[in-house]
Amino acid sequence: MSGTKRTEPNFQRNALAPALLAAAVLFLAPVLLTAGWGIVVLFVVAILALIVGWFAVQARQWVWAAVFAVIAVAWNPVIPFGFDGLVWSLVQPAAAIVFLVAGAMIKTPRD
Repeated sequence: MSGTKRTEPNFQRNALAPALLAAAVLFLAPVLLTAGWGIVVLFVVAILALIVGWFAVQARQWVWAAVFAVIAVAWNPVIPFGFDGLVWSLVQPAAAIVFLVAGAMIKTPRD
């Protein structure tokens, strides 16, 4: 295959790496929260939600930008809401799935 030319895609997925990191933290959140790392989970998720949200704004995907604004507020470490219990435990993996889907769907054209 020496004569085959590789073509680059016309878009890039900038939100994929921060989305994968956030999903990993959220999938591990039940373990991390019981180990006393709750504030770290809040900081990591809120910061990565803002980063993914910014990539959504750059890609002009406004629905994703709004979703990640809500996630950043819900996981806000500065003024935490103090969620706990079964519902909060179920929301963590649901948010991880949202991060994974958004990371795959948010794409910007290459220059």
